[in-house]
Amino acid sequence: MIFAVLLTVCVHTAQTAEAQTSAKGETLVFTPQWTAQAQFAGYYVAEAKGFYREAGVNVRIEHPSSTQPAMSRLRKNECQATTLQLCQAMEIADDGVPLVNILQTSMNNAMVIVSARGKDPLTQKGARVGIWSVGFGQLAICMSLKDHLNYEWIRFAQNVNLFVAGALDATLAMSYNEYYQLVQAGMEVSDKNVYRFCDHGYNVQEDGVYMTRDYYLKHKDQAQRFAQASRKGWEWAAQHPDEALDIVMQYVDKEHIATNRVMQRLMLKEVLRLQVDRESKKREFRLRPDMVRQASHMMFDCQMLSREVTYEELIPQK
Repeated sequence: MIFAVLLTVCVHTAQTAEAQTSAKGETLVFTPQWTAQAQFAGYYVAEAKGFYREAGVNVRIEHPSSTQPAMSRLRKNECQATTLQLCQAMEIADDGVPLVNILQTSMNNAMVIVSARGKDPLTQKGARVGIWSVGFGQLAICMSLKDHLNYEWIRFAQNVNLFVAGALDATLAMSYNEYYQLVQAGMEVSDKNVYRFCDHGYNVQEDGVYMTRDYYLKHKDQAQRFAQASRKGWEWAAQHPDEALDIVMQYVDKEHIATNRVMQRLMLKEVLRLQVDRESKKREFRLRPDMVRQASHMMFDCQMLSREVTYEELIPQK
């Protein structure tokens, strides 16, 4: 009995020492793919509540800038982890940068098309449609080609001003972001003029945390600790959304982001909803092989990939 107790104490001491040693080691710089907002609440919570520190990993959150996007920072080794949508990660892997998904937060697709004047987006062939200049939108391009809609894509930086001003026939939007910007701007949004990709055979996962495979293989323990603490942050946010929102607003204020608490509350609620798998009704925090295959096939058929990117090359090696 005494031996068992001593053994337990020794193991706990060894684990604590390992965590402390890791905590004194190199810092992991994490760059979300966009500016401070509730889309990244779980990571803010993990930092603010000390989950990263408890896991024995030093994490510094640095947001991207308009001149230096997240993936650029990762390529230049200015950060070690970033969030990417699955389709983005596949394009990057196809471009010769091996990536590893260490944590998948999104289980559902958030992209929508909103048309002006109450029109159905599928009836607007050749329409001028807004699309993000920093990426995303791969599934929308595939849909436009598949359904012979021949949209004319008009790139925008970060807001819906062009669409609200009447310069566009429709715009892409995320259900947790630009969609609510349009609602706040007084735009009409209904089943008649909103096309939700997740409801039409395009339910492909989006946000996940990625590292280069080379970095992951050299820092497996650090990467796994970071992923576990990040997941804990998201689970805490789901259980304490009001407190999580308080933490989000601290980051928003620190970064001088032009937004408001109402907008961030709506965003957090929708992001948390999108984390629940439609089939299992659970937060699974995993990349789904079937969604990787679906996205890979579609993007390859639309010549957006030179080859099919597989699930096996995106997940960590055992």
